[in-house]
Amino acid sequence: MSKLIKDILFIIFEELQDDSKSLFSCLLVNKYWCETMVPVLWRNPWCYSGINYNNKNSLFIIISYYLFDDIKEFITNQRIQLPSVIYQSLFFDYLSFCRSINVNTINSILSIGSSLAYNRFSMQQEFYSLFMKKCPELRYLDMRSIKHQIFCFPEAKVHLESLYELRCDTSIDSSYYYGLSRSCHYIQKLIIDNINPKPNYGIVKLIEVQKNLKHFEWKDDFFEDYLTEDPYGIFLLALEKKADSLNYLRIFFRCIYNITERAILQMILPKFHKLKTLIIEDGFLSFTDEQLKNLVYHDLEILNIEYNRLNIISSIIENSGGRIKKILFRPYDTIDFEFDDLSFHESSLNFIRKIYENCPLIEYLSIAFSPSKENFTEFEKLLKNCKNLKSLLLIICNIYEEETEEKILENGEELLKVLISSTPSNLKEIRFYDYFKFSLENLEEFLGKWRGCTLSMLTSDSFYERDDYKKLISKYKNDGVIKDFKYISELELNIVCKS
Repeated sequence: MSKLIKDILFIIFEELQDDSKSLFSCLLVNKYWCETMVPVLWRNPWCYSGINYNNKNSLFIIISYYLFDDIKEFITNQRIQLPSVIYQSLFFDYLSFCRSINVNTINSILSIGSSLAYNRFSMQQEFYSLFMKKCPELRYLDMRSIKHQIFCFPEAKVHLESLYELRCDTSIDSSYYYGLSRSCHYIQKLIIDNINPKPNYGIVKLIEVQKNLKHFEWKDDFFEDYLTEDPYGIFLLALEKKADSLNYLRIFFRCIYNITERAILQMILPKFHKLKTLIIEDGFLSFTDEQLKNLVYHDLEILNIEYNRLNIISSIIENSGGRIKKILFRPYDTIDFEFDDLSFHESSLNFIRKIYENCPLIEYLSIAFSPSKENFTEFEKLLKNCKNLKSLLLIICNIYEEETEEKILENGEELLKVLISSTPSNLKEIRFYDYFKFSLENLEEFLGKWRGCTLSMLTSDSFYERDDYKKLISKYKNDGVIKDFKYISELELNIVCKS
């Protein structure tokens, strides 16, 4: 019976991995819970939000306890400050549970003992050596800013063979990646921060040797407007060879202006036919009709392509397998790519239709359409057909026609009528830009008739910061109709659009 309870607790704690506050609370329930929880917490103890690792003395104490016997003479000679409690026994063999290394976090913790660069480096080196001896396997490695050749330790090869997730950056010398490439052949999740906009052939080699790469992310994080060398082409061609295993692709290119680079990306995208998640931020992609026909992802669940016309997104939706749950993009940026009002009107109509015809499971949706009767009718069909819808981000916009205040309020009134009559009961969040407004009377009528989940509303329009609107919103918060009503900046709303 006790084993069953422990197994059940372990499953519960596994589900709470992303909720550090709840996890730490579980430690305090009783000794039995604590004994079950510690192995879960220490699998990856460097990843919890809300912890200031720069001043985490408790973790420094634990690491120091392990290091002290091995490098006692060095620590004494260098006058590194260690806490007196390291002479006491630990309640658990914490490091035996650990399966991860986060270089930045570990370096921050060990810096507590000394301000001297040499001491810090030596302590770090000893920790990595100890880790490779102590831990049965290494599953997660965040090696950004690494200075130590950890793959050179005698025990490293065996540990690195089990590596599941790697996060790294392009500023690290290629030799590090060549070293990892000798042992790490079964990485499933690879995240690369591109902070040095020059080709890194070590990363290319690391991609090439992977035998089961499923999750790949690339994010440009530099400020150069123009590049003298192409960092994209070589890694894209290496990534192409992993098309049969990859199911998650997220890329953000800041400077992919070269026609050849774009051609490579457009050429390889159709080959990733097993994708469940496709996110391309700031893509500026332009596909031919033939290329669009080849963008077929039958397993696709999450789609986000920024800075592109609606017809590209619509085409991918049409060729999907009916499993899409999230379509997330910044509608304002997409509108910028429509050439004229008529083009946008037709594209938005087609977009709405493709959603309710092909996405019965949709839960999170960004949508932009012009304020025509036809668009409102199609949007109503979407709401009636997509019963699982939980969150909407909305823009109603005539691109080149200047709307009067009266017309903007009319658009808002029409939208609320559609939402009242047709919204699925699961809808719990509406995010909207300032291309339409709700009058006080219309908003009160809408909230009074709302029968769905407790509603959260986000807007980038300061219009709703007026006292009369705040009073109305407060009333319906007290009545349990509104969970939250937030005014945030357009920049913040753009960030929210992608989550």
